[in-house]
Amino acid sequence: MTAAGDDTYDVVVIGGGISGLSAAKLLKSNGLNPVVLEARDRVGGRTFTVKNKQAKWVDLGGAYVGPTQNRILRLAKEYGVKTYKVNEEENLLHYINGKSHPFKTSFPPSWNPLVWLDLNHFFRTMDEMGEEIPREAPWRAPRAEEWDKMSMASLLDKLCWTRAVYNFATLFVNVNVTAEPHEVSALWFLWYVKQCGGTMRIFSTTNGGQERKFYGGSSQISEAMARELGSGVKLQSPVYSIDQTKDLVVVETLDKQTYKAKYVILATPPGMNMKIHFNPELPPLRNQLISRVPMGSVIKCMVYYKENFWRKKGYCGTMVIEEEEAPIGLTLDDTKPDGSCPCIMGFILARKCRRLTSLTKEERLKRICEIYSRVLGSEEALRPVHYEEKNWCEEEYSGGCYTAYFPPGIMTQFARVLREPVGKLYFAGTETATEWSGYMEGAVQAGERAAREILCTMGKIDHTQIWQKEPPSLEVPALPFPTTFWERNLPSVGGFFKLLGVSSALSAAAAAGVIAYKRGIILRS
Repeated sequence: MTAAGDDTYDVVVIGGGISGLSAAKLLKSNGLNPVVLEARDRVGGRTFTVKNKQAKWVDLGGAYVGPTQNRILRLAKEYGVKTYKVNEEENLLHYINGKSHPFKTSFPPSWNPLVWLDLNHFFRTMDEMGEEIPREAPWRAPRAEEWDKMSMASLLDKLCWTRAVYNFATLFVNVNVTAEPHEVSALWFLWYVKQCGGTMRIFSTTNGGQERKFYGGSSQISEAMARELGSGVKLQSPVYSIDQTKDLVVVETLDKQTYKAKYVILATPPGMNMKIHFNPELPPLRNQLISRVPMGSVIKCMVYYKENFWRKKGYCGTMVIEEEEAPIGLTLDDTKPDGSCPCIMGFILARKCRRLTSLTKEERLKRICEIYSRVLGSEEALRPVHYEEKNWCEEEYSGGCYTAYFPPGIMTQFARVLREPVGKLYFAGTETATEWSGYMEGAVQAGERAAREILCTMGKIDHTQIWQKEPPSLEVPALPFPTTFWERNLPSVGGFFKLLGVSSALSAAAAAGVIAYKRGIILRS
């Protein structure tokens, strides 16, 4: 179908990130004439690859991809963008109580049997609770109301017996959603982990969400889609208003450009909808939803060195850092696959991001190098040769990263309208996905689903074709995470003391006596 005039299209897509571009690409392949309006001077949204002499290329936004993320892998393959594995050959490091402990598993192990029981029970329970939550409609879970009124902090209070596991579980929330446990709904977070494949899949590097990166950077995928769409992508075009009162929807940008279309897809974080004037106004629940789902807080930091000294010491570059004064909570090796540009990537997360955002770039780098020096036991960490960072909290057209989160009580009240069309207006963006929401994969799923909703409305496809399963990637196979008999059947700490026949009051005192002398690993009152 062709445009009726220079400013008239079949579909206006607002947002030139992976989700909006995926929607436009699918619409164009079905014979429609879409236009993408992007507020920034670049495509890619929350992916952002920078190129320079010191780093060659560096992903300052979304970067990681892994097994079961089949849609983004399909796009990468189509455009000839290859993946490579994040280095995890040598030992990982867990830094706690001022000491570094090498390990090889997805999660840091514990030498303390009570902590091990507690950690095993916590993650097993998280996955079991997630099984009750429908991916496409978490508000329909049997205990949705109960879990939604509860913050993750409250759930941690219920589940974690030891301070060590409570602290690690807090870091687990920080790393995965760049927010604090008290800020997020337990229902939302349990759903979030479930729709990424569970606790092992979401947190693991090998066989998990952080297994690979794109050679040359993730922005290449958006740039390739934009080239395919050609003049149908308009940069520096922030949308000011959407008017649905006439036969065609009228979309106006800040610089007074007008675009008309039969349909519109909004492919931005929900909170960004507040920058747009709607006529008629949005329905009540949608209007209130968009002011209730804030973005996470993160600064992504890349420290470059003359040589890869950590690998020489037998460390792969993955560090799990548990220290309140440390700026970084999690690192991964970001050295290029050919060994050039030795680099450690680290996240400044949630409360630490907000605390350190007032520092200068140089002050942040100094603090980061100091903690790397302590964790890695090396003076070389104090001598970087280059530094890149991106504070996503200051991005006007993202508002934060990685994704919008649902505070307690919001999901059951408002989330059912997240994907619900409003007249001729349809919604994409990774927040509306049901698989790997918050990731590049979720962005593709959401964009293609919104495009198919319009194709269905136009009578081009059947409604049963709106949601489509993606064939598994042959190049990046998903392996199961085997569990042992003991991991499946060992009791919680509380259950263990009950097995001993000790009352709960006595069991707490007894357990405290057993482990109180171990620094930093005590039962919580």
